[in-house]
Amino acid sequence: MTKAESLRAEAAKRVLLTDGAFGTMIQSYGLGEADYRGSYDLTDDQKGNNDLLCLTRPDVIDAITRGYLEAGSDIVSTNTFNANTISQSDYNAVHLVRDINLAAAKIARTAADDYEARDGRPRFVAGAIGPTNKTLSLSPDVNDPGFREVDFDGVKAVYAEQIDALIEGGVDFILIETVFDTLNAKAAIMAALEAGEARGHEIPLMLSMTITDMAGRNLSGHSVEAFWAAVRHARPLTIGLNCSFGAEQLRPHLHALSDVADALVMAYPNAGLPNELGEYDECAETTATQVSHWIEQGLVNVVGGCCGTTPAHITAIAKLAREAEPRALPAPPERTLLAGLEPMMLAA
Repeated sequence: MTKAESLRAEAAKRVLLTDGAFGTMIQSYGLGEADYRGSYDLTDDQKGNNDLLCLTRPDVIDAITRGYLEAGSDIVSTNTFNANTISQSDYNAVHLVRDINLAAAKIARTAADDYEARDGRPRFVAGAIGPTNKTLSLSPDVNDPGFREVDFDGVKAVYAEQIDALIEGGVDFILIETVFDTLNAKAAIMAALEAGEARGHEIPLMLSMTITDMAGRNLSGHSVEAFWAAVRHARPLTIGLNCSFGAEQLRPHLHALSDVADALVMAYPNAGLPNELGEYDECAETTATQVSHWIEQGLVNVVGGCCGTTPAHITAIAKLAREAEPRALPAPPERTLLAGLEPMMLAA
């Protein structure tokens, strides 16, 4: 049985749990610049380069990963949200991208395998890929709408480097998350598909969009239904939403996605909205109660947390999800489905 088949089998039995935020937990350690830099001779200040900690403080990343496994996570993600050459160029640490991804994957793989060996319950590792800080769909120059800082092939190559290292490090799936630009996601999908072709087997994908306004669209303007129409060709293992807002604000948009997607739905919200200091005040029980409404309405197959969440949030969600029925996958009509900013289904 492949890892994708194993995940589907587990998801048919129960609602599964992914992990929570890495950034929130890293901040709780109060690390200094020297912790981030380690022994590397880097010209720029490295404080805040959370991905680099996979090399310089692997003990911290390992402890956070195991904290989520202890809380009940079935899936843990790698600490690699910004471990790509575009994002790491901000720290002049581009030459470390491959090493960061390899180290992150091995940390998560070892921890997941250790917990699976304890009780026999399958654990899975998702190689996390963030959106980068560049966009293919929009111009950063208001005076030149046609200008782009990056092109499709260049972004695809950036993702390909990261995906290759994550796979080599031992991840089960590639998680393309916090998708604010659908075209960026398409570049990552193509990189993953090509990686699969090169290896002679499919690389299972998990896709997660982030909503940037209360109307339910991402930054490139796509509704959740249009996003699904744009990426369904990749046959993702999971499709869903993350970050964005709190669980209550995400519920109607998650409902819309759940109705149309014939894939497992995975959603992991922020712990509410940030306060004036950019911090998240929503306690674990509040987040869990709101996520439980998703579960009760049959909207999700996998749940977890994003910004502001901790192992305590995952523990609270686990308690409410333990006896719940998993979402049943819909059987959408066999029609041609096209994507603009809204989906368009052609009549038979």
